[in-house]
Amino acid sequence: MIVVDTNIIVPLHMTSESTGQALEILKKDAFWCSPPLWRSEFLNVLAVCLHRKSINLDQARQIMESALVTMAGSEISVSPLRVLELAHASTCSAYDCEFVGLAKELAVKLVTLDKQILAQFPGTAISPVEFLRT
Repeated sequence: MIVVDTNIIVPLHMTSESTGQALEILKKDAFWCSPPLWRSEFLNVLAVCLHRKSINLDQARQIMESALVTMAGSEISVSPLRVLELAHASTCSAYDCEFVGLAKELAVKLVTLDKQILAQFPGTAISPVEFLRT
């Protein structure tokens, strides 16, 4: 089991330079979990794409449905007090600290591309490249 943040979930459902890496992560460990926040962040990515007209509404719906299937049963709430403690101990946003907090609560790694999280939580956060190497 690993915690993944939205920047790992998105390329699994929207083709990008990170899609191959996301697929490899899924092959290595298919049990992904995230705080429910991933939905809002994912929806925001879709909204940006809609505004840029890089996808249409039907495509956005299909992408969201696919992501919901992938993450079904994998959403786990994190303690808000843990999130506050992590935000206080770092310069990361509360949003980022939800993913970190969940990984800490589950005693698993958080796979992320976020450089700030990787720098501030090296014992918990791991890059996709490093995760695939281990």
